[in-house]
Amino acid sequence: MPQQTVCQSCAEPMDPEDVFCGSCGASRDGRPAPGAMPAGWSAARAAADDDHPPTLPNTPAVPAQGGPGGQGTPSAAGCVHCGLHQVTTDGYCEACGGAQPRPRDHMEKALAGVAGVSDRGLRHHRNEDSFTVAASSLPGGEPVVVAVVCDGVSSSDRPDEASETAVDAASESLLSSLEAGTDPAAAMRRAVADAADAVAALATDGTRPSRPDVNAPACTYVSAIAAGGRITIGWVGDTRAYWIPDDRAAAVPFRLTQDDSWAARMVEAGLMSEAEAYADPRAHAITGWLGADAEEVVPHVVDFTPHYPGVLLVCSDGLWNYAEAATDLALRVRPDARTEPLAAAQALVKFAVAAGGHDNITVAVLPIDPPAAADGQEDARTATALDLPLVTAGGPAATGAADDDEEEYEPTLPDIPVIGSPSAPLPPLPAVPPPPAVPPRPTVPPAR
Repeated sequence: MPQQTVCQSCAEPMDPEDVFCGSCGASRDGRPAPGAMPAGWSAARAAADDDHPPTLPNTPAVPAQGGPGGQGTPSAAGCVHCGLHQVTTDGYCEACGGAQPRPRDHMEKALAGVAGVSDRGLRHHRNEDSFTVAASSLPGGEPVVVAVVCDGVSSSDRPDEASETAVDAASESLLSSLEAGTDPAAAMRRAVADAADAVAALATDGTRPSRPDVNAPACTYVSAIAAGGRITIGWVGDTRAYWIPDDRAAAVPFRLTQDDSWAARMVEAGLMSEAEAYADPRAHAITGWLGADAEEVVPHVVDFTPHYPGVLLVCSDGLWNYAEAATDLALRVRPDARTEPLAAAQALVKFAVAAGGHDNITVAVLPIDPPAAADGQEDARTATALDLPLVTAGGPAATGAADDDEEEYEPTLPDIPVIGSPSAPLPPLPAVPPPPAVPPRPTVPPAR
């Protein structure tokens, strides 16, 4: 019989001499260690949905409390799996072999007007996503909130450091630019450039002897700025942003980003439908990222003003893999997401974990209230370059008046549904004419 090489519980590699999995703590036959955290998580996540479903336990990380013996020295902290005080400073229990939770395994942050949650999921041995949310004010005193989500490229070197570095650099750049009065679109482009430079610098920081142009630390990027009802989004890669209105009977959700990925290229070229492209094994091969081996970082920036209250979601593919279309994802967003953004983010992470948790999951929720109309004036809701037109469930955009001779307008970027989606199916491919018939070869009489 061949030697087992992977854990039956989490599929992480195991050495032949391992009795317990170093990632989830399960024994070689797949049975969890007594009180093992992953089993508890799975039970909580499989519970029936209710108004306030249980979320992942936010277990504090076990600090490295070893003595002078350094790595491998038992600490005073008890193991979260078996309870015994035999946790070493490298984060494993000598009694049951279980790995202890780390600070990035599950992170939550909430401020006035924005909240975010990130979780390791069930299959990855570490969380390679990173995020932050922050609040500040513009020079005129108007409040502004920002959210940054980055997803480390797992095939690169130190992807967890790449995502964290990009988040730190981008958030600092965004806040300093906005507080100085820089236009949000310009601040977004500068933040992406600063994040790209910071991630590229990791390849030459001397941590590892590697060539900066081969397998360098890399991550994808998405961030959002919300101020005065105006939203600015910037991204590189396949991290995404979605607009989810409160009243989904009067306005439809939209995906506001277009992936830098193989699947998106196929759909854009009209070679495959969206469903076919994302079902292909090559679907998530990205064509844009931050890192020293990126040929050129070209940030995408979208700037618009919605006319309905709702929430903006920025997330990694660990969430949207399980609800890719905006209308499908909207079904998972709590109706009170605008007033309870943290609870909404927790519920979305729980949904992704219960659906399989095959990747790290990160989502930030930004509540958005449209700007108030001027006193004594009707909100014209005209479609401009910064507007998200009012879209009714019936299809066409509507103005404040319901005249039959309503003036038409050119759709703006947020108006255009994702190419190949049900709302914008690809045109049928032209019929290929059959090859011309080849006349049969004449029969040659046999030679005498």
